[in-house]
Amino acid sequence: MTETSVTIYTDGSSLGNPGPGGWGAILLWAQTRRELSRGYLETTNNRMEIRGVLHALEHLKRPCTVQVHTDSRYVCDAISKKWIQSWIKNGWLTSAKKPVKNRDLWEQLLPMLQNTGSAFIGSRRMTGSLKMNAATSWPKTLPGRGSGKLTRGMRVAFDCHAGR
Repeated sequence: MTETSVTIYTDGSSLGNPGPGGWGAILLWAQTRRELSRGYLETTNNRMEIRGVLHALEHLKRPCTVQVHTDSRYVCDAISKKWIQSWIKNGWLTSAKKPVKNRDLWEQLLPMLQNTGSAFIGSRRMTGSLKMNAATSWPKTLPGRGSGKLTRGMRVAFDCHAGR
């Protein structure tokens, strides 16, 4: 049986930091397109960026190869520059010896990233991609839509060659 390949586009934002915000994700596989989003009354931009990736990966239901596109430099660097591994090694402290922000979300995301060796893909607003533009607009226009079910056994590649 051939492993399913899934492409995910995510974005998150908040109006104010903290303030109201949300995340959006588009999942594409075979001939299927799934759109996810959710809004929050009080949050931060970085929390929404992480949640976009986290909830998109949680939505997958069986082993698959995943390519995630995000414009979040924070998310990309945490993964591609191995900040997460350093934070864990240092007892969830940054290089400045301060507690890591959003630890709760990173701890939820970490098992999904550890299923395989991950490469991360990030983009500057996906250079006009219609898919990324749709994901970007959701945090402002569609708060409250739900996410999905837990995922296991996937290979994840993140597109991180650019970013903010």
